[in-house]
Amino acid sequence: MTQFTTRTTSPFRYDIVGSFLRPQKLKEARNDFAQGKINQEQLTEVENQCITELVNKEEAAGLNAVTDGEFRRSYWHLDTFWGFAGIKHTTQEHGYLFHDEETRKDSAQVAGKISFKPGHPDVEAFKFLKSLTDGKDVTPRQSIPAPAQFYAELVRGDENIAALRKYYPTDDELFHDIAKAYHDLILALYDAGCRDVKIDDCTWGMVVDDEFWATMAKAGFDREALENTYLKLNNDAIADLPDDLTVTTHICRGNYHSTWAAKGGYGPVADHLFAKENVQAFYLEYDSDRAGNFEPLAKVPDDKYVVLGLVTSKSGDLEDPQTIIDRIKEAAEFHPLDHLCLSTQCGFASTEEGNILTEDQEWAKIKLVKQIAEQVWG
Repeated sequence: MTQFTTRTTSPFRYDIVGSFLRPQKLKEARNDFAQGKINQEQLTEVENQCITELVNKEEAAGLNAVTDGEFRRSYWHLDTFWGFAGIKHTTQEHGYLFHDEETRKDSAQVAGKISFKPGHPDVEAFKFLKSLTDGKDVTPRQSIPAPAQFYAELVRGDENIAALRKYYPTDDELFHDIAKAYHDLILALYDAGCRDVKIDDCTWGMVVDDEFWATMAKAGFDREALENTYLKLNNDAIADLPDDLTVTTHICRGNYHSTWAAKGGYGPVADHLFAKENVQAFYLEYDSDRAGNFEPLAKVPDDKYVVLGLVTSKSGDLEDPQTIIDRIKEAAEFHPLDHLCLSTQCGFASTEEGNILTEDQEWAKIKLVKQIAEQVWG
C-alpha cells in the first residue's frame, strides 16, 4: 500500500474553503440590527453563540481546520476592505453581475491613504475563534480576500477610479500601500495566534474568462500586464512572513446564491499564478466543466499542494464517490497524488445570502469529502 505524507498543517487531506450557511437566528439578528431593533453588543452576542455552535459542529465532523463560518461578515471580501484606513463603504449603480443574478450594490472606495489600523474586524474575529480552539487538536483558519481582489475593487467603475486617483495619481504608491496594509494585517493575525491564513481570490478566475476578457480588452487592458500586477500585489503582501505561518490561496470564479460569474480553464494564468505565486497550496475549483481540465496543474511546483474542489457547494445533490476518486486519479497525472487534497469547490455562503441548499446537505457534503479523502489517502 502506498504511504502518503501525514498532513499536520494546512492544507489537510479533507478540507473546507471556510464559509457556512448562516443560521436563521443569525439572519434575524443581523436584520434586527440593520433596523435598529438591537445594538452592536446584542448582535455580537448572537454571532458568538452561532460561531461557538458552528465550531463544535466542525470538530464533530472531524475537520482539522475550523473557521467561524464568516458569520460576522456580509461579504467574503468587502468587510475586510472596509476595515482598512483610507477606505469607505459606498454603493454603485449596479452590483456584481453573475450568470443569472445581480448582487447587492455595495463597494469599497478610496477616501484617503490606505493602511492597516488596529482593531481591524478580521483580527478581532479571529481572536474569538482562537479562544474556542485553544487546547484542542484543530487549527483555527482565517480567510481574507486577496490584495489583488482589493485592487480590482478599487478600480471597479469610473467613480472608484476617480476617487482613487485623488490620493494615488500613479500605481506605484498604491501598490506599496496595499501590500503594506495586507502585510500588517497578516502580522496582526499572527500576533493573535493565527498560523493558517487563506487568501481568497476571484481575480484570476475572471482573467481566464474569454468573454470577460473581451470586455476588458476593449477597455484597454493587457492580460499579461494585469497578471503581473495581481502577482506582484499578492507576493509583496506575503513576503517575509514568519516561517511557521501557512499561507494558501483559493481561486474562485464567483460564488453567490448558487450561481457563478466566470468560466474558463486555468491555462491562461498558470505560468503566473501556479508557477510564481508564493503560497504553499492552491485551493482550486474543479466541480464543473467551467474549470477546464487538469493539465495546467503541471505548472504547480511538485513541492506545493493542490486542493481539488471537486465537490460542489452550489447544490445539495451528493456526487458519486467513484466519479470523484476517478477525477483525483486523473489530476494525479499532472501533479503528485501525495501533494493533492480534496475539498468542496467553494464555501457555502460567500455572502450572507448563502447558496441554495440546506444545512443538512451542507454537512453531508463535508462528510462525503472526508469519506472520499480517507479512501484515497488513508
